Amino acid sequence: MARLFLFAIGGTGSRVLKSLTMLLAAGVRPQSPRDYEIVPVIIDPHKSNDDLKRTIRLMDNYQAVVRAAGTGNGFFGTSLTTLDRLSPTADRLSGSFTLGLQQVANTRFSDYIGFNQLPENTKALADLLFSGRSIDKHGEPAQLLDIEMDIGFVGNPNIGSVVLNQFKDSDEFKEIAAQYAPDDRIFIISSIFGGTGAAGFPTILKNIRNAMSNPQLNGRGVLENSRIGAVSVLPYFNLENVPESPINRADFIGKTKAALYYYQQNVNEAVNALYYLTDDFTGSPYKNDPGDQGQQNNAHFIELAAALAVIDFLEIPDQALTTINGRPEAPVYKEFGIRQDAARIRFGDLEDQTEKLIGMRLSQFVFFQKFLQEDFNAALGKQRWSLDEPQLSRQFAEDTFFRSHVLEFIGAFTAWLREMDLNQRGFAPFDLAASLDALISGRPAARRFFSRLDGNEFNNILSKTVKGQTYSSSEQKLVSLFFHATQSLLISNFNYHE
Repeated sequence: MARLFLFAIGGTGSRVLKSLTMLLAAGVRPQSPRDYEIVPVIIDPHKSNDDLKRTIRLMDNYQAVVRAAGTGNGFFGTSLTTLDRLSPTADRLSGSFTLGLQQVANTRFSDYIGFNQLPENTKALADLLFSGRSIDKHGEPAQLLDIEMDIGFVGNPNIGSVVLNQFKDSDEFKEIAAQYAPDDRIFIISSIFGGTGAAGFPTILKNIRNAMSNPQLNGRGVLENSRIGAVSVLPYFNLENVPESPINRADFIGKTKAALYYYQQNVNEAVNALYYLTDDFTGSPYKNDPGDQGQQNNAHFIELAAALAVIDFLEIPDQALTTINGRPEAPVYKEFGIRQDAARIRFGDLEDQTEKLIGMRLSQFVFFQKFLQEDFNAALGKQRWSLDEPQLSRQFAEDTFFRSHVLEFIGAFTAWLREMDLNQRGFAPFDLAASLDALISGRPAARRFFSRLDGNEFNNILSKTVKGQTYSSSEQKLVSLFFHATQSLLISNFNYHE
């Protein structure tokens, strides 16, 4: 199976990766003749970042579902794996989704570069290059050289580019080079208006395209000519104005312009497919948190759109992504648009291709989520679909697989939808408080004379779906049965077409 090595940089990288994980769980997958296993690598020095921790927990639960139920069942249909699982000799790796950045925690930037040991003329140059001021993790004013980096680079890509250049010597990069095959691909997720993402994207790209000059790498020739896609997220949310904070929304545009100019000269022509995303809709501001308070932002539609860039990249044919001597022959540049400028986006506001890709699958997963939270326990041991072997029993509902992995993932999915609904610009394709027949906003169930869509009708569809089917385990039955039953429900009640 081909692999997609997916680098998610900084807080935006983690949030986009969260949206991608939600899409994969719902069964969204590229329309490609090749199946891909996705290998996420999160790059963020801010290990206490709540956005990062939420994403890692989500992917851990996703992995647990796939390990028990397998793929090919509709929901959770794509394999997510850590680098250490690619090779039996990769025991030096942590088994985590994150890149192990060295000498960052509780380390001042001046100590990281050995400032006090530098010759006097080099010290003077470092003083010039890093002469700015910022705020440290305790909220106190500090010189850039005195910044402790365990909350990230607080909007200073000049610091980030130095620290993240250790990527070229990392065990993770060596393992990727050793495992990389001609059918594999690479995708890089970053923002352009902060510190970690703006520094990390060019740094990682440079080290991949210059792989032939790195003698530590096995298979570097194949890696250097890899097919690389990237999404660069421009400013897309409002931010509280806090005078003493090192992060100021007024700086976003200036930093973005400078980075775009640099990308035009040094980045764009080195990427096979580059996606740019932004939004000028300014709603309620996010809390201005440089990172010391955990940095947890509500999910945003732009992050979902960025996740769709990953899917789109995997749909591009190989011949359109040819790379020779580390240079793409014909780079592709893309943007994302919606049908109309809606403050709260529904499926009908999306372009046809986007709605077709995600509308049915997300709707299926919402019906799955709602039934599990509201009707599942009452049906166990009573409805035919739960009694046919392998049974979905009350004991099954108490096991770790269901209680700790499935329900926790479902809860995170519900929170993700609610956060996007409440955000501005909002994504509101569902009314989660409505009955089943009004669950999809703007698309009510077809009215029928003899019955209405409710939990009983859903049970009937489940029992019809289970008839004549065989399942390898209760876990596989849960995932496969509900995928096919919700698909049937949407086709028969909401005029969807497969």
